[in-house]
Amino acid sequence: MLGSFGSSSHEEEDDPSPPDHHHHHVHYHLHQSHQIQHQPFTSPAIHMRQLLISCAELISSRSHHDPSAAHHLITFLMANSNPYGDSTERLIHQFTKALSLRLNRYAATAAITNPKQPVSGHVNTFFLTPQADEQTLLQASYLSLNQVTPFIRFSQLTANQAILDAIDQGQEAIHILDFNIMHGLQWPPFMQAVVERYPPPKLRITGTGNDLETLRRTGDRLAKFAHSLGLKFQFHPLLLLNEVDPIAVVASSVVLLPGEALAVNCVHYLHRLLKDRDGLRLLLHKIKVMNPRVVTMAEREANHNHPLFLQRFVEALDHYAAVFDSLEATLPPNSHERLNVEQVWFGREIVDIVAGEGDHRRERHERFKSWELMFRSSGFNNVPLSPFALSQAKLLLRLHYPSEGYQLHILNDSFFLGWQNQPLFSVSSWR
Repeated sequence: MLGSFGSSSHEEEDDPSPPDHHHHHVHYHLHQSHQIQHQPFTSPAIHMRQLLISCAELISSRSHHDPSAAHHLITFLMANSNPYGDSTERLIHQFTKALSLRLNRYAATAAITNPKQPVSGHVNTFFLTPQADEQTLLQASYLSLNQVTPFIRFSQLTANQAILDAIDQGQEAIHILDFNIMHGLQWPPFMQAVVERYPPPKLRITGTGNDLETLRRTGDRLAKFAHSLGLKFQFHPLLLLNEVDPIAVVASSVVLLPGEALAVNCVHYLHRLLKDRDGLRLLLHKIKVMNPRVVTMAEREANHNHPLFLQRFVEALDHYAAVFDSLEATLPPNSHERLNVEQVWFGREIVDIVAGEGDHRRERHERFKSWELMFRSSGFNNVPLSPFALSQAKLLLRLHYPSEGYQLHILNDSFFLGWQNQPLFSVSSWR
């Protein structure tokens, strides 16, 4: 039922990610994004794209004693982009804002080290350090994202099916460790599938997050839904305040009860841990020792963790061009939901990738090939996703997002969801 890793703390590193490899049996061309010309970039758009890259080159050259050329380009790009225009204009606007924040951050740093250096503008950290009201905006945009795009549903429901396939019929109890459970939207469809088994197993979910009150509200909602189904259910909130916590907290807090089958769910989470590659490996080893029936993972199919800023910038530009193009094609021009998703959710990600550095940067997406190497080196093997999972994913796209632009492909027994010829998300299953 459906329901090389960078550990960068500086702009430049000498530990680049392992290169992607071509696979002759795959429909997608998984090569470097700067070699791809995407649908959204028509002739005027190609010119604007090149101006954006030129601006990024100026900023990355670190010749900030005279940032006037970059400032002029940013002024021009802002004047010729529009947050309410077509997909290209909206994309250019978001990336120009992010470049402006990065340039102003350098200007502020220069002013501290050289008081005579004038500072142009100020560093807006709205997206980098969200406070309470900003968290509310992010939560609302996440719910919109879940409604207007297939990205979240595809990831969560495919992971659900992988868990169902890995756990035997007649299993007495299931324990799910869900990293970054957020609102718990993934689990009602799973509960509906579980309760159809005979006898229905007990279900226990340990959900992690960085806000205890949000976790408790999520647990309450899930408990009420489970009760309505007659499903025996327990929820345990597990507070992880930063990216250093998971190893120690998980090792000490997650205890299996007799008769429980463990599933570990990592949907759009592990990329946050890539700034500490050794720590992530240690966490995967800890999870392996717990002997889960399955570990599910969903991640972006993009390299936004490249050690070189300019390469990271071009990767992000091409990735989000495809994302914005998909929104343009599937939502009406005056869609409030699309505006919310682009400016708040994706806008925050773009600012993080482009303007953030060091510990500030969280959106460290890597391609599936890198994740595959990481998991295999930690003792995991890829578990093929089932034909039923594939038919469910196809049904999701056909019923809820009827656009020929969305494409679903299989590579190394894992699923890739993309727009036109560009893969955007992967879902895989490991044991």
